[in-house]
Amino acid sequence: MIKRVCVYCASSAKINKIYFDATEKLASYLADENIEVVCGGGSSGLMGKLADTMLAKGGRIIGIMPRFMKEVEWCHTNLTEIHLTETMHERKQKFLENTDGLITLAGGCGTLEELLEAITLKRLGLFTKPIVILNTNGYYEPLKQMLDKSIEENFMSELHRKMWAFVNEPEDVLKALNEAPEWNADSIEFAVIK
Repeated sequence: MIKRVCVYCASSAKINKIYFDATEKLASYLADENIEVVCGGGSSGLMGKLADTMLAKGGRIIGIMPRFMKEVEWCHTNLTEIHLTETMHERKQKFLENTDGLITLAGGCGTLEELLEAITLKRLGLFTKPIVILNTNGYYEPLKQMLDKSIEENFMSELHRKMWAFVNEPEDVLKALNEAPEWNADSIEFAVIK
């Protein structure tokens, strides 16, 4: 049962409205289902929209942010909780602690880096929860193609395709989380292609 999710997403405010609309819809669904959200804790871009919508709907949203980001006033001031870390590495580790799933919305290099690290951890059996990528406006088509190519070229196994799910609409995210194939810590046994 999904009770707590981590959401990776953009901090940029200068993006197409379609991404804000998708984020607002997803946040509404999560709040309606009483699913707690862990995020980067920022006040702008999709992070801000996610937090504002969750709070407006009475949901719980927890931010995790390095101290140096808070010191330059990037932090959302009305989060349910804010946890400060010393480093970006510590932040990423805390994102995934005690979560039942991971959702990735559109984002830049930080979002991509966090997502690919989570996929790597899952491949090694160090993270076993569902990973759902919301492909709003086809944003993640190039990533989908790259992951497919990695499998086709034997950099990853066909089994690794079960580590993630791409969905196009916010209303499909919870279903994808709930229907994700089971993944176990013993996946390290087939992490390397031989």
